[in-house]
Amino acid sequence: MIKRKTIRKFRKVHRYLGLFLGIQFLMWTISGMYFSWTDIDEIHGDHFRKKDMALSSFDNLISPSEIISPLEITSLSLQDIGGTPYYLVNGDQMFNATTGVLKEEISKDEALMVVKKNMIPGLRVKEVERITATGKHHEYRGGPLPAYVISFDTAEDIKAYVSIADGSFKTLRHRDWRWFDFLWMTHTMDYEGRDDFNNIILRAFSLLGLVTVLSGFTLWYVSSPTIRNRFGKKKM
Repeated sequence: MIKRKTIRKFRKVHRYLGLFLGIQFLMWTISGMYFSWTDIDEIHGDHFRKKDMALSSFDNLISPSEIISPLEITSLSLQDIGGTPYYLVNGDQMFNATTGVLKEEISKDEALMVVKKNMIPGLRVKEVERITATGKHHEYRGGPLPAYVISFDTAEDIKAYVSIADGSFKTLRHRDWRWFDFLWMTHTMDYEGRDDFNNIILRAFSLLGLVTVLSGFTLWYVSSPTIRNRFGKKKM
């Protein structure tokens, strides 16, 4: 028969493990509920973007072969920046598609025109900022830099990001996305980059969670009256 002292130890271990892991278990539950009840398209901010954008058409474009560039052309696309066509060469050089002139970067006004083309009307711009670096926890982490951040005067605190190098609309962030990002961090326990499911903290808490569950089962087993009676009868 298991001694009462041993049972008390099991209870103590189970109690402290539950206390230590309880907050994280609560965050896993809350974040899981939030993920299952939210629309991922709304988290991405698709309802703030135009669903059907008219395709631009241009005349008098020069041939890409006329563009003077020391680089071999491996990729080529046509960009519309404020109604002006540009050839994006190799993903990092822009040339005016009617004159062939190299464009170093887009201006704030041009970034605003890109945003206006991509986002729904009626949003009032509050601020335009140029950023050249982002930290590990920045909402635009991993995005191409430098970039313009266009902030809107809305309850959702919407911010749109436009690449300065090629004038492309990269992404937008808003209040619900930031809640999602925070809860995703607590869910994965990757407090550096959010998406590493193999981090040490998550592994440690998973193992401790398993120990907590097993200690609970063990505690039930060793403290169950049925088990004690059964062992008592066998002993007799």
